[in-house]
Amino acid sequence: MENREDSPAYEQVPTPPERGLLHIWKSAGPSEELCLERVLLSRPVLQVTLGEHHGLLLTQGSQVYSFGELLWRDLSIPLSAPVLEESLLGKSVVRVAAGGFHCGALSEQGNVYMWGENTAGQCGLTEKGTVTNTTVSEPCPVSVVDSEVVPPAVVRVMDLACGREHSLALSSQNELWAWGSGCQLGLVTNNFPVWRPQKVEHLAGRHVIQVACGAYHSLALVRSLLPQNTTQRPPEKKERGQSPHSSVTEREESFAVDDAHYCPLGVELTEVLIGETTPRRKGPRRRLHPVGRSAGSSPGSGAGSCPYSGDGKSSTTQMLPQLDGHADNLTQTDGRPVSHPLSCWGANKNSAFPDEMELQNLLQKLSGHSLEMQPVSGPGDTDSLSSQTSDDSCVSSTPSTDLLISSNSGVSGPYSSSPVCLEEVRLCLEAEKKALQGQKSSSLTNIHQKGKTAGNRRRSLPGTPTHGRNGSPRRRRPCACRPSSASRTQAAASEEAGDGLPSMETEVWSWGRGSEGQLGHGDQLARLQPLCIKSLTGEEVIKVAAGSHHSLALSAQCKVYSWGSNMCGQLGHGNSPVTVPQQAKLSDGLRVWDVSAGQSHSLLLADGDCVQPILLYCGQHQDSLSGQSKRSHQSQRSCQRSPSRAEIYSVRPTLLPLCMEMGYISSVRCGGQSCAVLADQNVMGFISAIHELASRERHFYCWLSNTRKLLLTPLRNREGVCPTLGEPCTHLFFSLCESFVRLSIMIGRHATSLSYFLHDVQGRDVTSLLLLTHTDDFQDIYKEYCSALGNFQVMGGFQSLHKLSLEFLGSQRSMLAQLCVPNQAVSGDADLVSLLYWPLEQLHQYSRVLLKLAACYDVLTEEYQYLHQGCGQYESLSLSLLRRKKEAETTFVFWKSHSGKNTEVLRLPQRRVVCESSNRSLTLQKAGRFSNHWFILFNDALVHTQFSTHHVYPLTCLWVKPVTEDTSGLYAIKITCPEESFTLVASTPQEKNKWLRSLNQAVDQVLGGGGQGSSPGVTAISRTASYTFTGEGRFKDAHYTGGWLAGRVHGRGTMKWPDGRTYTGNFKNGLEDGYGESVMPDKVLNKPDSYQGQWRDGKIHGFGKYKYASGEVYEGCFYEGQRHGYGMLSSGKQARTSSSVFIGQWIQDRKTGYGVYDDITRGEKYMGMWLDDQRNGSAVVVTQYGVYFEGTFKENKMIGPGLLLSDDDTAFHGDFSDDWTVNGKGVLSLANGDCLEGLFSGEWSTGLKVTGTYTKPAADEPENKERNSLFRLGQYLVPSAQRWGCVFTECWSRLGCDAAGRGERSTAWENIAVTITTAQRHSPNLSRSQSKALESLEFIPPQGEAVTTANFDNIRRYFIKACETPIHPLGWLVETLVTVYRMTYVGVGSNRRLLRQAVQEVQAYLTHFYCLVRFLFPGLPEDGGIIPDPPASPTKSRHNSNIEGIVVVSCSSLLLPLLLPRLYPPLFTLYSLQEEQEEAQYWERILRLNKQPDQSLLSFLGVQEKFWPVWMSILGEKKQIVSSSKDACFVSAVETLQQISTTFTPSDKLMVIQKTFEELTQEVKPMLDGDFLWCMDDLLPLFLYVVLRARIRNLGAEVNLIEDLMDPNVQHGEMGLMFTTLKACYIQIQHESTL
Repeated sequence: MENREDSPAYEQVPTPPERGLLHIWKSAGPSEELCLERVLLSRPVLQVTLGEHHGLLLTQGSQVYSFGELLWRDLSIPLSAPVLEESLLGKSVVRVAAGGFHCGALSEQGNVYMWGENTAGQCGLTEKGTVTNTTVSEPCPVSVVDSEVVPPAVVRVMDLACGREHSLALSSQNELWAWGSGCQLGLVTNNFPVWRPQKVEHLAGRHVIQVACGAYHSLALVRSLLPQNTTQRPPEKKERGQSPHSSVTEREESFAVDDAHYCPLGVELTEVLIGETTPRRKGPRRRLHPVGRSAGSSPGSGAGSCPYSGDGKSSTTQMLPQLDGHADNLTQTDGRPVSHPLSCWGANKNSAFPDEMELQNLLQKLSGHSLEMQPVSGPGDTDSLSSQTSDDSCVSSTPSTDLLISSNSGVSGPYSSSPVCLEEVRLCLEAEKKALQGQKSSSLTNIHQKGKTAGNRRRSLPGTPTHGRNGSPRRRRPCACRPSSASRTQAAASEEAGDGLPSMETEVWSWGRGSEGQLGHGDQLARLQPLCIKSLTGEEVIKVAAGSHHSLALSAQCKVYSWGSNMCGQLGHGNSPVTVPQQAKLSDGLRVWDVSAGQSHSLLLADGDCVQPILLYCGQHQDSLSGQSKRSHQSQRSCQRSPSRAEIYSVRPTLLPLCMEMGYISSVRCGGQSCAVLADQNVMGFISAIHELASRERHFYCWLSNTRKLLLTPLRNREGVCPTLGEPCTHLFFSLCESFVRLSIMIGRHATSLSYFLHDVQGRDVTSLLLLTHTDDFQDIYKEYCSALGNFQVMGGFQSLHKLSLEFLGSQRSMLAQLCVPNQAVSGDADLVSLLYWPLEQLHQYSRVLLKLAACYDVLTEEYQYLHQGCGQYESLSLSLLRRKKEAETTFVFWKSHSGKNTEVLRLPQRRVVCESSNRSLTLQKAGRFSNHWFILFNDALVHTQFSTHHVYPLTCLWVKPVTEDTSGLYAIKITCPEESFTLVASTPQEKNKWLRSLNQAVDQVLGGGGQGSSPGVTAISRTASYTFTGEGRFKDAHYTGGWLAGRVHGRGTMKWPDGRTYTGNFKNGLEDGYGESVMPDKVLNKPDSYQGQWRDGKIHGFGKYKYASGEVYEGCFYEGQRHGYGMLSSGKQARTSSSVFIGQWIQDRKTGYGVYDDITRGEKYMGMWLDDQRNGSAVVVTQYGVYFEGTFKENKMIGPGLLLSDDDTAFHGDFSDDWTVNGKGVLSLANGDCLEGLFSGEWSTGLKVTGTYTKPAADEPENKERNSLFRLGQYLVPSAQRWGCVFTECWSRLGCDAAGRGERSTAWENIAVTITTAQRHSPNLSRSQSKALESLEFIPPQGEAVTTANFDNIRRYFIKACETPIHPLGWLVETLVTVYRMTYVGVGSNRRLLRQAVQEVQAYLTHFYCLVRFLFPGLPEDGGIIPDPPASPTKSRHNSNIEGIVVVSCSSLLLPLLLPRLYPPLFTLYSLQEEQEEAQYWERILRLNKQPDQSLLSFLGVQEKFWPVWMSILGEKKQIVSSSKDACFVSAVETLQQISTTFTPSDKLMVIQKTFEELTQEVKPMLDGDFLWCMDDLLPLFLYVVLRARIRNLGAEVNLIEDLMDPNVQHGEMGLMFTTLKACYIQIQHESTL
């Protein structure tokens, strides 16, 4: 203690800081005898908080000082030398709180430290103390732990409040925690003290913004819940300041539905609260003066929630009506008061009253008559309340009287000490009803307010716990409500979710003791749990303050609501206790923005006439304090739990003149009987600029609210608004009101955030001002409001509105005068215009104040840059909106002077006049002498009026170009529109320049520019706009939205015709060009045609997909609107007659050239030539029955020689005259070799007539080669090289070549690049792999240089990626070739006689494809050429030659791996069908020979015994091979050979064969000594064994496929020899008899 006393705060003479100046004085009125003390500290004070007789200071650097009566240390510290709390050094304290006799501090990390008196547990269970501690002398941490979560988590606290016997903490999750004693905790418990902080569950799930503690009650500011869709209509908001009175009729109606007119205590108290009984002064019972005025109850009256007698026994009080309207407490013989709950009493089943419900209503009225009527001055005014000093604890030690009086009784009668008989009450019913009719009544229980909101009572209950609420309010956000030090709670906790603005949608909740009405629920009952004060809901409360026994609420409109004890006039209105919030009486022009409440006084901080804030005081005066100062502090602590009556006080807040000497006050604080303020000096004008901004904004919001309440809302709700204004203006007026409301809300939230900013101006960053962080929001709202105002003005709405306001206001014109700002006169409809335009002037004030603030900083600082930029933005917006205002005024005058039917059609809300040519300053070129041309330029259109007609040219599609002056001397301007162009001629060069500038500016502005115009003729030549065509042509009546270029549609857009046609895609020079999608309705079929693909010059041109209304689908090439080139036409399901698919070549919308036609209905497939949609030329036809025909067709019929083969190998060669009809010479060969030659006639399927010779060949007859040549397949086929030329032609055209090889290589690569880039740009839904593939194709291997082994691999990889990407021309080619191949050889086309044709077709593909490859990479050698090594070091060359050998390039080796895997299924199926008989023989032998064991089979095959394996390995274990072993020899070689069926290309299959030989060699080597070389005699039997054991299906097909398609370069090498061995084995197995 000695050290502490020896180290005061002023060890050295401090230099007074410029910020955070502290002034403290004892509470007193405006007397000049104020003892003002100024605390001189070396550091600025950030926060001050006052208790009953002590206080705490928080200074910069997180230092905490104490002063006053520190009873827990038995010290008395003078204010001039506060003592430093050294134990809190280094704790980063950001907030301090002082209770009645204890203290709290909060660190930046959210930790709580408490010290002081702890008799009621208000300091909690500190870590250093125990439960028995009555005081905590040093700050000790108190842990706030949420034990409901697993594992329990420490709660981060962001605000702290302390009362006399309790403490509250607000967490970063905006939840409330409490500890201490009493019902003011709001906890569901009756075990006190509560040592550990517990969550106030009644507010769980609600967003608590701020908390305040009175002596024995608590307040919380809570964000309102979002409105829910309920069937009940929400209660209408009571006009602010209106007394909550209602007529008897209203009250009776409300009672009829209000079944909840009682005191909701939350939980019922069933036990006496331990430790709550305290001594109480007794006083005489006073009589009420008979002056017809209302009286209050004694503070400790039986109206409290806990009417217990001194001995702890519960007592009851019956409250009965008296004939004179009075009600008194009845006492029992032992002196205990008798209480009764109204609801239970009225529900008595044995009641003697005939009408119980009516009686209950009467009793409720009588018990609810108010004490809130205005006082009548006269002698005994101060005697209207019991003068006894009572204790408002929950335990009442003395029976007291609840003084209730009816407001309609003229004279008060004497108190009755005996019960009124029931008969008298019954007689009273009728008289009471009549007496109350039409009378105004004020209710202590605020019946009207409760009745009005009874249906919505559930909204006052707490919300369900929710997740995802705002996190720590100390978020580092660049906004003005970012918390810092002292004002952390007000600023941060009130952030609106998401936008960083304070919330004004709030509710006030209260709980604790209410004997003075300090809870605001309309009664004097206690609340054990938080309950919403309904009358403050919707009043935009932004701060609450709690005195000892009264409460204050500050609204965003700078109004103060107060309720509770008014012994000393601390409520600022009247001298009666008020149990519901009432507005304090403030002088006009005063706007309060901070409040604080002490023991018996209140201090208000307000805006006055100047920028510097003023102080308002209401409460006890200095003279009344002298008599009370003699009492000891102990007696004050024990006896002053309810305030004592003050003799001298003022009814309304009064000004403290000394406030002007204190500087710029930023916050006020009260506690006990003291007041404190924090002030700042005006350094460089910074402080005054901030205060000016905040003061103006608060004044602005008050003006907006008044205008909205007094003018706009009544006018909008008026019934005659629509007939008076007309329907268009009514909608505009409603829109104006809505934008006005949005502006008002934005300004209110901004004003609130500025007040928070001022509370901690020294800890805030000026760049966090909302004007800088939310610039876009401010600009958008002001622009919206200005537009709504201008639109209403242009349509002449103000004239009608003025008439309506005169009807509405009538004689109350002074109301409008109150709203007018200075320099405005109420003279006519113009006053409404200027009145509503006045908010726009605020933008200039923003700019001016920001410029002032910027002047306080160096030019190079970040703050200066932000402020200067903001200043420019608001000034620019101000000028822009003023221009809009002027435009609206000019337009209104224009319409007024040019009224008429013709011009009224042009009058639109958003339309503004720019200029017009009524003075004949502008005319049309080559106009007639007597013609009359009037041009009007609006902000959205140019109007040409001639006599009674007018033409409107939208500015969005108007191009302006000055005409160079020539010898004609005309001052001309050329106007280009989508459908016409004309030239305007001005009278003078000045007029030309004026119109040219106006036109360019208007066009620029309507296109989204700044409206400043551009150089002549350059304004947005290319633009995006909408237009509806009216003239004749392809686009007649069509509506277009998209890109334009100099008057023509150009770029991407959408064209819609009235008949339903639409086109969406690219345009060029006014026509469809590029990719586009079109829909064309078919009226006959009532379904539309649709096309997706390429266009050129307004026609379908290029590749696309056309879906016909008939169901047919064409996908292929078009030329000038016709199908031309490669294409596939398939008939859909809608074509009931037949279903077919054609794929092939088209010329001028007809099938011409080679094509395949699959007639699915008839089961026939035609593969051949076409001419003009008819089969004509060589062709092959196969049917589903296996019939094969090849021959010539003419005019869609089989005419001429042909060859026909049936499925059983019966063949016919001869002349055909029609489909399947023979007529002429022919030769018929039967399957057994017999032959019939002669004249044939008839249809093949029905029977043939024959005139000829039948020949049966002899056994030794030589082969008839001439006859065999007749039945040779392929003699009438279309050569494979000529089949799909249209597909390759399309690919060449995509590369920019007219024909194969005719074109520039650079052009081809450019086309490839454009294709890939276009696909990336117009296909946003590409998968990740597709995007990567396109990106890899952007890197093109060098194509101009010679190809070597070094770069050949890059080329090969590029082709692999290109062929896998359908967007690439080569990828499209591969995909299309696969399509046509499958269309040809799948289904009916799976005929074994088509095998040779199919193989030749694949080889033709490779040849054509390789030509394309060599065109793109001319460095590649010809087919079969050798790729040289790159010129490099000898070592590297030797390395390459040794490892890789020479590289031979052929079309099969390069391209077959890309094509064959996709063509494999149909091709291999044909091979299998061809070898079907041989395969059957082969498989029968395989099954029979595989029945033998290994050694037997090896012996049978003639394998030498030296090659017979002796051991076999099973799961790593060696086992001997015995004679019965099966499938145990050469297992690895067998398994390797089986993989031949899983590969596709001949090269891969040959690799499998090679690996099989290698595996065989590896297994044989261990059995032999030394080097070993195979000879065919040894190899063939052994390999034959491997083939047998491999059991490969369709081995003949595999062998033939390899033989047909293998690379010729390997035929005669090692691989060729191995393949020959496999083929020999296959043949050997077929002829098994020779084994």
